[in-house]
Amino acid sequence: VVYTQSEILQKEVYLFERLDSPNREPMKHLKAICFLRPTKENVELLVQELRRPKYSVYFIYFSNVISKSDVKALAEADEQEVVAEVQEFYGDYIAVNPHVFSLNLLGCCRGRSWDPAQLTRTTQGLTALLLSLKKCPMIRYQLSSEPAKRLAECVKQVITKEYELFDFRRTEVPPLLLILDRSDDAITPLLNQWTYQAMVHELLGINNNRIDLSRVPGISKDLREVVLSAENDEFYANNMYLNFAEIGTNIKNLMEDFQRRKPKEQQKLESIADMKAFVENYPQFKKMSGTVSKHVTVVGELSRLVAERNLLEVSEVEQELACQSDHSSALQSVRRLLQSPRLSELDAARLVMLYALRYERHASSGLPALLEELRGRGGSDRYRKLVSAVVEYGGKRVRGSDLFSPKDAVAITKQFLKGLKGIENVYTQHQPLLQETLDQLIKGKLKDSQYPYLGPNTLRDRPQDIIVFLIGGATYEEALAVFNLNRSNPGVRIVLGGTTIHNTRR
Repeated sequence: VVYTQSEILQKEVYLFERLDSPNREPMKHLKAICFLRPTKENVELLVQELRRPKYSVYFIYFSNVISKSDVKALAEADEQEVVAEVQEFYGDYIAVNPHVFSLNLLGCCRGRSWDPAQLTRTTQGLTALLLSLKKCPMIRYQLSSEPAKRLAECVKQVITKEYELFDFRRTEVPPLLLILDRSDDAITPLLNQWTYQAMVHELLGINNNRIDLSRVPGISKDLREVVLSAENDEFYANNMYLNFAEIGTNIKNLMEDFQRRKPKEQQKLESIADMKAFVENYPQFKKMSGTVSKHVTVVGELSRLVAERNLLEVSEVEQELACQSDHSSALQSVRRLLQSPRLSELDAARLVMLYALRYERHASSGLPALLEELRGRGGSDRYRKLVSAVVEYGGKRVRGSDLFSPKDAVAITKQFLKGLKGIENVYTQHQPLLQETLDQLIKGKLKDSQYPYLGPNTLRDRPQDIIVFLIGGATYEEALAVFNLNRSNPGVRIVLGGTTIHNTRR
């Protein structure tokens, strides 16, 4: 995710191997650079490697803090003195966007408490992030969440134990780490998305910047898996936060620009100068051709899925469930869609989940009838079980904050004015709870009673450097909210992380 193979080739690294691949050839003329997580398994593999070294010299980099006893074990194994250096190079997390990171962990809790192995991994990921950004933060956490408090304490322990590593130059306003729990807002990961990056993840799935297109009808071999990375794809970088209507227009412009630059088929290469110009322009043309075919394929597949699954209508009802409070109208809309044969099983379950989260305690709740209809669709029982699981996970009993607060008149007017701007309104009215939490935090209004500090000290000034971490996973809709907050609040820098990055399926 950090570096492409072609970039590493430019640094004259020509061979890529995994430490655990069994049949590597000895190549004593090569130096080896090892980049590893400092896990027990990796240290053990490295010990075996150093006892019978396959390369002339080893430069070993660990992505996190390594214990003295592990270093000792490596030193004892290095009888042939092939190790040139051992360093800690903090990068024990996945950098997804310039302001978003993930730990690629699915299912971090069992019920309401941490899975111990995942707690350890999350602590390591978060402390590595702090070390790589050179931040020694004050910590706040969501009081209603036991896992948030546990994680805050574990991170604090590491900072205290490794105090020499965290001894960075003090800034005027100390950085802040805010630890939140996904169960406070189970709505956001269940909604269809309409901005490019979020939509691709929702409908196709992004895995370490790779998108699997093998199920696309009639896909060509070289497009079965494509990479979408803002680092080396200018079109993606410029369009990842735009909504679907704008992307359609921009793809058309990209195509037209491409057509203009196409080398003429019958171009007469008469002089050496013609040939030279052709050869010089060809790589750029080839790269552009790759970008064009990739995005045309991706956007084409998104439109096909939107039409096939009737997602415009589905999304309108989702937004109504998430943002409005007219129960009878919402219930009618959900029922109407549940009767449509075009509705996929996933979308049917998603609508019932959203309804259940929104109206679980409503006097005339239609949930039992909706669950019956889910069953009547011939759907598997799994989805019906998931509806009650999602309410248990993120229902009213669990939430520490008011997810569906009655919005005041000013906010409603704002929504209305925003709504007059055309297409955006209906499908993107929803704002994730995180947006409001961060907004309060930036203004210095986030309540200490709900988000206490760990330890006696509190911030006197408004925070400027904020790292917000979501236990149970973040979403690309929240990444967009953070991107916009960073843009509209100069002087404030927010980095968003999560145990994973969700879409509805996840």
